[in-house]
Parts: sequence; C-alpha cells; structure tokens
Amino acid sequence: MDEIKDTPAFKGVAERLTLGITRILENMPGVVDVRFAEREPAEKRSLLSWEQRNTCILPEDLRDFFLTTDGFTLTWSVKLDNECVPLGCMTVNSVARLCSLLQPASLFSLPNAPSLADLDWDESGTQSGSEQPPAAPHFDSRSRIFELDSCGGNGKVCLVYKNCTPGVVAQRSEIWFLDRSLCWHFLTATFTSYYRLMITHLGLPEWQYAFTPYGPSPQAKQWASLYQPLTFSCELGQADPAGDSYLNKLDPTNAFKGKTKAPAPKKKPQAQCILKSTAKSQGRMGRHGGAKR
Repeated sequence: MDEIKDTPAFKGVAERLTLGITRILENMPGVVDVRFAEREPAEKRSLLSWEQRNTCILPEDLRDFFLTTDGFTLTWSVKLDNECVPLGCMTVNSVARLCSLLQPASLFSLPNAPSLADLDWDESGTQSGSEQPPAAPHFDSRSRIFELDSCGGNGKVCLVYKNCTPGVVAQRSEIWFLDRSLCWHFLTATFTSYYRLMITHLGLPEWQYAFTPYGPSPQAKQWASLYQPLTFSCELGQADPAGDSYLNKLDPTNAFKGKTKAPAPKKKPQAQCILKSTAKSQGRMGRHGGAKR
C-alpha cells in the first residue's frame, strides 16, 4: 500500500524525484491536495524476472528509475465552489503492472475471432520530405508493447520494442502513445525524455493528445491554458493550428467596464413652443388671405 511520509529526508528525495514540481504546484492558485505516493525501490531479481519472462532488456534509465522507486504516482486537485476536483495525475506503472498489451490468444476463443493483429497493414506509399516519421509499432509478433500509463482511459502510454524476432532478446525501446482509436503517436526515444515531458505537462488531462494531429479536447485545452500557458501556447500551433478558436477570448479590462449612457435630449421651454406655434398659424393665415385677393 502506498504511504505518504513527511520526514525531511523523504521530502528531499521526493523533491529530487519530482524535479521540484510538487513545490511549484502547491504555489499555484486554486491547486490543493498535492499528493506524492512513496514506493519502495524494486528488487533486482524482479527486474531480471521481468526481462526473462518477456524476452526484453529494460532500458538503462528505466531500470535506474525502478531501482529508485517501483512506480510513480503524483496527483493534485483544484478547488471549485468549495469542492476539491481531481485534475492532474502523473503515473508510471510498477514492474508488476508493466504488462504486455498483446495478450496471447485464449484456448477458448474462436478460430476466426478478430484480434489487434488484424489492424496491421503495410503502407506502400512513401511520404515526401527529407525527414521521415518513425515507423509505427505493429500489433503482431514484430513488436512487444508494455503499458506504462493507462492515461485515465484516454489512451495508453507504452514502452515499445520494434523489429522483434521470436526467441531473440529485444534491446532497443521507444515511448509511444496509443489513442482511443488505436492509432500510434510517437512521444520520445528514451524514458528520461518522456518522464521530463510528463512533469512539464503537470499530468494535465489528455496532455498526450498534444502530440497528435487533432490535439486534446476543448475542455482539456482550457485547463492547459490556465495552468500551463507557456507550453500550451507553443504546442498549439504544432498539434492544432485552429485550436485557439475553442478558447474564450476575454479582455478583463473591457469585461466589467460600465457602458457610457447617451445624454438625454433637452426639452424645449413651453413658452418658446407656444410662440413658435402661433407664428406658424399666423403665417398660414397670411398666405391664405393673399390668395383670396
């Protein structure tokens, strides 16, 4: 069970492990209940057992991370109308939960039952340009995929080994994001880069979708513009150039400015109106009298 400690030694370790993000979150307006769950370091034999069971070598930076803490969980909430609403969540699964995304077929499944491998196809067309995007992982034996973060049901961040051969130990890995439509999006080449990316985005909802062509949802963009304005404005043009249309453009200097009322028209004096009306009537009588003559 995760345990939270308040000892000075643990606070120092937690601050170094979280790159000081806990102190930054606590000083943000409206942020409450910042929780970092302490976990014991993973044992070396559990790491070796995982590598032998999955025929993969853990990257060195991820191995060092597990030897420091067996997984990572940091959550924080915001206060809205005197109620704490969970918002940010940063998670890295433990070694025991670093499970394969491609489970073997069950003995009781139908022979022609569809599987994730049916989604694979070879794209014959080549994209123009000097820089080619990384090749996407496959759902068959060519790739070995392990879940690092379930992203709250909005997708999965995965540790991916590509170009695998059955029976051969895989060594080179990358970090990819699998969205809810089962499309792959490249995040980083190393776990260290991904960890810094996760900390930079404060674990905000759907932050991984900033690296997709369509970007996060409008609600997630509002949270990002509030708690992560600098990073959000830089990534907006890359992920979704037209995404700023979802944001409410509010100018606080003009929002509560009082409207200037037009001055009321001045009423003419009653005596002046009477004189003008008598003059008009006399002029009409004079014109009629001249016509009779």
